[in-house]
Amino acid sequence: MTRAHHAGRTSPSGSTPTIAIAFGGGGARGLAHIHVIEALDELGIRPVAISGASIGAIMGAGMAAGLSGAEIREHTLATVGNRANVVNRLWSLRPSTVKAAMSGGFRMGQFNLERILGVFLPEALPEDFADLQIPLKVSATDYYGQCEKVIETGALVKALAASAALPAIFMPVTVEGRVMIDGGIFNPVPYEELLPLADIVIGIDVVGGPEGDGTHVPNRLDSLFGASQLMMQANIALKLKLGPPHIFLRPAVNRFRVLDFLKAGQVLDASAGIKEDLKRALESEMEKRLRAS
Repeated sequence: MTRAHHAGRTSPSGSTPTIAIAFGGGGARGLAHIHVIEALDELGIRPVAISGASIGAIMGAGMAAGLSGAEIREHTLATVGNRANVVNRLWSLRPSTVKAAMSGGFRMGQFNLERILGVFLPEALPEDFADLQIPLKVSATDYYGQCEKVIETGALVKALAASAALPAIFMPVTVEGRVMIDGGIFNPVPYEELLPLADIVIGIDVVGGPEGDGTHVPNRLDSLFGASQLMMQANIALKLKLGPPHIFLRPAVNRFRVLDFLKAGQVLDASAGIKEDLKRALESEMEKRLRAS
Protein backbone atom coordinates (compact mmCIF):
# COMPACT_ATOMS: atom_id res chain seq x y z
CA MET A 1 0.00 0.00 0.00
CA THR A 2 1.19 3.48 -0.80
CA ARG A 3 2.75 5.22 2.18
CA ALA A 4 1.50 8.79 2.21
CA HIS A 5 0.28 11.46 4.59
CA HIS A 6 -3.10 12.80 3.58
CA ALA A 7 -4.25 16.40 3.75
CA GLY A 8 -7.25 18.33 2.59
CA ARG A 9 -10.87 17.23 2.37
CA THR A 10 -11.10 14.65 -0.41
CA SER A 11 -8.64 13.48 -3.00
CA PRO A 12 -8.78 14.42 -6.67
CA SER A 13 -9.45 11.59 -9.13
CA GLY A 14 -6.49 9.22 -9.47
CA SER A 15 -4.68 10.31 -6.31
CA THR A 16 -4.35 8.44 -3.03
CA PRO A 17 -7.77 8.33 -1.31
CA THR A 18 -8.27 10.39 1.82
CA ILE A 19 -9.21 8.58 5.01
CA ALA A 20 -11.26 9.44 8.09
CA ILE A 21 -11.84 7.27 11.14
CA ALA A 22 -14.54 6.89 13.79
CA PHE A 23 -13.49 5.39 17.13
CA GLY A 24 -16.40 3.78 18.96
CA GLY A 25 -17.27 3.77 22.65
CA GLY A 26 -16.89 0.79 24.97
CA GLY A 27 -14.97 1.72 28.09
CA ALA A 28 -11.81 -0.32 28.65
CA ARG A 29 -12.56 -2.33 25.52
CA GLY A 30 -11.71 0.84 23.61
CA LEU A 31 -8.03 0.45 24.48
CA ALA A 32 -8.02 -1.76 21.36
CA HIS A 33 -8.15 1.51 19.38
CA ILE A 34 -4.43 1.80 20.10
CA HIS A 35 -3.76 -1.00 17.60
CA VAL A 36 -5.76 0.88 14.97
CA ILE A 37 -3.76 4.07 15.49
CA GLU A 38 -0.53 2.07 15.33
CA ALA A 39 -1.62 0.44 12.08
CA LEU A 40 -2.33 3.83 10.50
CA ASP A 41 1.04 5.08 11.75
CA GLU A 42 2.81 2.11 10.19
CA LEU A 43 1.06 2.74 6.87
CA GLY A 44 1.95 6.43 6.96
CA ILE A 45 -1.72 7.39 6.92
CA ARG A 46 -2.82 10.64 8.51
CA PRO A 47 -6.63 10.93 8.62
CA VAL A 48 -8.25 14.11 7.35
CA ALA A 49 -10.81 13.90 10.16
CA ILE A 50 -11.48 11.88 13.31
CA SER A 51 -14.65 11.27 15.29
CA GLY A 52 -15.19 9.43 18.52
CA ALA A 53 -17.62 8.54 21.28
CA SER A 54 -16.65 7.95 24.92
CA ILE A 55 -13.27 6.14 25.09
CA GLY A 56 -13.14 6.52 21.30
CA ALA A 57 -13.24 10.29 21.67
CA ILE A 58 -10.38 10.13 24.16
CA MET A 59 -8.25 7.92 21.89
CA GLY A 60 -9.17 10.04 18.89
CA ALA A 61 -8.12 13.19 20.74
CA GLY A 62 -4.69 11.68 21.35
CA MET A 63 -4.26 10.96 17.65
CA ALA A 64 -5.67 14.36 16.66
CA ALA A 65 -3.16 16.02 18.99
CA GLY A 66 -0.29 14.37 17.11
CA LEU A 67 0.50 11.49 19.47
CA SER A 68 1.59 8.26 17.82
CA GLY A 69 -0.02 4.94 18.62
CA ALA A 70 3.17 3.88 20.38
CA GLU A 71 3.07 7.00 22.57
CA ILE A 72 -0.59 6.41 23.44
CA ARG A 73 0.18 2.78 24.27
CA GLU A 74 3.06 3.75 26.54
CA HIS A 75 0.99 6.38 28.34
CA THR A 76 -1.97 4.02 28.77
CA LEU A 77 0.06 1.16 30.25
CA ALA A 78 1.90 3.56 32.58
CA THR A 79 -1.31 5.19 33.87
CA VAL A 80 -4.63 3.30 33.79
CA GLY A 81 -2.80 0.01 33.30
CA ASN A 82 -0.76 0.48 36.47
CA ARG A 83 -2.65 -0.04 39.73
CA ALA A 84 -0.23 1.99 41.88
CA ASN A 85 -0.31 4.87 39.42
CA VAL A 86 -4.11 4.82 39.31
CA VAL A 87 -4.29 4.98 43.11
CA ASN A 88 -1.77 7.83 43.29
CA ARG A 89 -3.53 9.89 40.65
CA LEU A 90 -6.95 9.36 42.20
CA TRP A 91 -5.50 10.18 45.62
CA SER A 92 -4.42 13.54 44.26
CA LEU A 93 -8.11 14.31 43.70
CA ARG A 94 -9.11 13.67 47.32
CA PRO A 95 -11.13 16.35 49.12
CA SER A 96 -8.99 18.83 51.03
CA THR A 97 -10.92 18.37 54.28
CA VAL A 98 -12.81 15.60 56.08
CA LYS A 99 -15.93 17.80 56.02
CA ALA A 100 -15.76 18.09 52.24
CA ALA A 101 -15.24 14.35 51.91
CA MET A 102 -18.27 13.52 54.04
CA SER A 103 -20.61 16.24 52.83
CA GLY A 104 -22.21 14.19 50.08
CA GLY A 105 -21.28 10.70 51.16
CA PHE A 106 -19.88 8.11 48.78
CA ARG A 107 -22.30 7.76 45.89
CA MET A 108 -21.97 5.99 42.57
CA GLY A 109 -22.78 8.28 39.69
CA GLN A 110 -21.21 11.28 41.42
CA PHE A 111 -17.62 10.94 40.22
CA ASN A 112 -16.44 14.05 38.36
CA LEU A 113 -14.96 12.69 35.14
CA GLU A 114 -13.62 16.06 34.01
CA ARG A 115 -11.38 16.18 37.10
CA ILE A 116 -10.38 12.54 36.70
CA LEU A 117 -9.42 13.00 33.06
CA GLY A 118 -7.39 16.04 34.06
CA VAL A 119 -4.95 13.84 35.97
CA PHE A 120 -4.88 10.93 33.52
CA LEU A 121 -4.74 12.45 30.05
CA PRO A 122 -1.37 13.07 28.35
CA GLU A 123 0.07 16.55 28.80
CA ALA A 124 0.39 16.80 25.02
CA LEU A 125 -3.38 17.23 24.67
CA PRO A 126 -4.19 20.92 24.12
CA GLU A 127 -6.83 22.76 26.08
CA ASP A 128 -8.87 23.72 23.02
CA PHE A 129 -10.07 21.95 19.87
CA ALA A 130 -8.53 24.75 17.80
CA ASP A 131 -5.03 23.56 18.72
CA LEU A 132 -5.48 19.98 17.49
CA GLN A 133 -3.53 18.92 14.40
CA ILE A 134 -6.45 16.96 12.91
CA PRO A 135 -10.13 18.03 13.05
CA LEU A 136 -11.97 16.10 15.78
CA LYS A 137 -15.70 15.50 16.23
CA VAL A 138 -16.68 14.39 19.74
CA SER A 139 -20.09 12.76 20.18
CA ALA A 140 -22.04 13.29 23.39
CA THR A 141 -25.68 12.67 24.25
CA ASP A 142 -27.89 15.64 25.11
CA TYR A 143 -29.84 14.12 28.02
CA TYR A 144 -32.89 16.38 27.90
CA GLY A 145 -32.66 17.11 24.18
CA GLN A 146 -32.81 13.34 23.53
CA CYS A 147 -30.32 13.66 20.70
CA GLU A 148 -26.67 13.45 19.75
CA LYS A 149 -24.50 16.51 20.25
CA VAL A 150 -21.37 16.72 18.10
CA ILE A 151 -18.78 18.93 19.79
CA GLU A 152 -16.04 20.38 17.58
CA THR A 153 -14.99 23.60 19.31
CA GLY A 154 -14.16 24.90 22.77
CA ALA A 155 -12.66 23.20 25.80
CA LEU A 156 -11.35 19.78 24.81
CA VAL A 157 -11.28 18.01 28.19
CA LYS A 158 -14.83 19.11 29.00
CA ALA A 159 -16.02 17.68 25.68
CA LEU A 160 -14.19 14.40 26.30
CA ALA A 161 -15.68 14.16 29.79
CA ALA A 162 -19.16 14.78 28.40
CA SER A 163 -18.68 12.09 25.77
CA ALA A 164 -17.46 9.53 28.33
CA ALA A 165 -19.83 10.36 31.22
CA LEU A 166 -21.18 6.85 31.68
CA PRO A 167 -24.49 6.96 33.60
CA ALA A 168 -24.50 5.41 37.08
CA ILE A 169 -20.72 5.90 37.29
CA PHE A 170 -19.96 9.53 36.39
CA MET A 171 -21.74 12.85 36.81
CA PRO A 172 -23.28 14.38 33.68
CA VAL A 173 -21.30 17.26 32.18
CA THR A 174 -22.80 20.60 31.21
CA VAL A 175 -21.70 21.91 27.80
CA GLU A 176 -23.07 25.20 26.48
CA GLY A 177 -25.81 25.07 29.09
CA ARG A 178 -26.94 21.57 28.12
CA VAL A 179 -26.65 18.41 30.24
CA MET A 180 -24.54 15.77 28.47
CA ILE A 181 -23.97 12.07 29.11
CA ASP A 182 -22.03 9.29 27.36
CA GLY A 183 -22.04 9.77 23.58
CA GLY A 184 -22.05 6.04 22.99
CA ILE A 185 -25.64 5.83 24.21
CA PHE A 186 -26.95 7.72 21.20
CA ASN A 187 -24.23 6.96 18.67
CA PRO A 188 -21.80 4.15 19.62
CA VAL A 189 -19.67 4.47 16.43
CA PRO A 190 -20.14 8.02 15.06
CA TYR A 191 -18.99 7.57 11.47
CA GLU A 192 -21.87 9.37 9.69
CA GLU A 193 -20.40 12.85 10.23
CA LEU A 194 -17.26 11.73 8.42
CA LEU A 195 -18.81 10.31 5.24
CA PRO A 196 -18.82 13.67 3.36
CA LEU A 197 -15.25 14.44 4.45
CA ALA A 198 -13.14 11.58 3.07
CA ASP A 199 -12.98 8.97 0.33
CA ILE A 200 -12.67 6.08 2.79
CA VAL A 201 -14.33 6.13 6.21
CA ILE A 202 -13.38 3.55 8.85
CA GLY A 203 -15.58 2.63 11.81
CA ILE A 204 -14.23 0.69 14.81
CA ASP A 205 -16.82 -0.91 17.11
CA VAL A 206 -15.71 -1.86 20.64
CA VAL A 207 -19.16 -2.00 22.27
CA GLY A 208 -18.96 -5.78 22.60
CA GLY A 209 -21.75 -7.85 24.11
CA PRO A 210 -22.55 -10.23 26.95
CA GLU A 211 -20.62 -13.51 26.80
CA GLY A 212 -21.32 -16.77 28.60
CA ASP A 213 -22.75 -20.26 28.31
CA GLY A 214 -26.31 -19.00 28.18
CA THR A 215 -27.23 -20.27 31.65
CA HIS A 216 -25.25 -18.04 34.03
CA VAL A 217 -27.39 -15.31 35.60
CA PRO A 218 -25.43 -12.00 35.56
CA ASN A 219 -25.08 -9.90 38.69
CA ARG A 220 -26.83 -6.55 38.92
CA LEU A 221 -23.96 -4.45 37.53
CA ASP A 222 -23.15 -6.88 34.69
CA SER A 223 -26.84 -6.99 33.84
CA LEU A 224 -26.97 -3.18 33.65
CA PHE A 225 -23.95 -2.87 31.40
CA GLY A 226 -24.94 -5.91 29.34
CA ALA A 227 -28.37 -4.44 28.63
CA SER A 228 -26.69 -1.22 27.55
CA GLN A 229 -24.45 -3.19 25.17
CA LEU A 230 -27.45 -4.94 23.63
CA MET A 231 -29.24 -1.64 23.02
CA MET A 232 -26.15 -0.08 21.46
CA GLN A 233 -25.62 -3.10 19.21
CA ALA A 234 -29.22 -2.81 18.02
CA ASN A 235 -28.48 0.85 17.23
CA ILE A 236 -25.32 -0.08 15.32
CA ALA A 237 -27.10 -2.82 13.33
CA LEU A 238 -29.71 -0.32 12.16
CA LYS A 239 -27.05 2.25 11.30
CA LEU A 240 -25.16 -0.28 9.19
CA LYS A 241 -28.32 -1.15 7.25
CA LEU A 242 -29.06 2.50 6.56
CA GLY A 243 -25.55 3.49 5.51
CA PRO A 244 -22.34 1.70 6.51
CA PRO A 245 -18.82 3.14 6.43
CA HIS A 246 -16.41 1.77 3.84
CA ILE A 247 -14.59 -0.31 6.47
CA PHE A 248 -16.18 -1.53 9.70
CA LEU A 249 -14.22 -3.66 12.16
CA ARG A 250 -14.78 -5.21 15.58
CA PRO A 251 -11.73 -6.09 17.74
CA ALA A 252 -11.94 -9.21 19.91
CA VAL A 253 -12.80 -7.50 23.20
CA ASN A 254 -16.11 -9.03 24.26
CA ARG A 255 -14.76 -10.76 27.36
CA PHE A 256 -13.68 -7.50 28.99
CA ARG A 257 -15.89 -5.32 31.16
CA VAL A 258 -16.39 -1.63 30.61
CA LEU A 259 -14.25 -0.68 33.64
CA ASP A 260 -11.43 -3.23 33.13
CA PHE A 261 -8.80 -0.53 32.63
CA LEU A 262 -6.35 -2.26 34.96
CA LYS A 263 -6.39 -5.11 32.43
CA ALA A 264 -5.02 -2.77 29.75
CA GLY A 265 -2.22 -5.17 28.81
CA GLN A 266 -4.67 -8.06 28.46
CA VAL A 267 -7.04 -5.99 26.33
CA LEU A 268 -4.18 -5.09 24.01
CA ASP A 269 -3.00 -8.69 23.79
CA ALA A 270 -6.48 -10.01 23.03
CA SER A 271 -7.21 -7.40 20.36
CA ALA A 272 -3.84 -7.40 18.58
CA GLY A 273 -5.32 -9.03 15.47
CA ILE A 274 -7.25 -5.87 14.60
CA LYS A 275 -4.04 -4.28 13.34
CA GLU A 276 -3.61 -6.73 10.46
CA ASP A 277 -7.37 -6.83 9.88
CA LEU A 278 -7.33 -3.08 9.26
CA LYS A 279 -4.30 -3.25 6.99
CA ARG A 280 -5.94 -5.96 4.87
CA ALA A 281 -9.22 -4.07 4.73
CA LEU A 282 -7.48 -0.87 3.62
CA GLU A 283 -5.49 -2.73 0.98
CA SER A 284 -8.68 -4.31 -0.36
CA GLU A 285 -10.49 -0.97 -0.43
CA MET A 286 -7.57 0.70 -2.21
CA GLU A 287 -7.41 -2.08 -4.82
CA LYS A 288 -11.16 -1.85 -5.36
CA ARG A 289 -10.85 1.85 -6.08
CA LEU A 290 -7.92 1.34 -8.44
CA ARG A 291 -9.90 -1.22 -10.45
CA ALA A 292 -12.85 1.16 -10.63
CA SER A 293 -10.75 4.12 -11.81
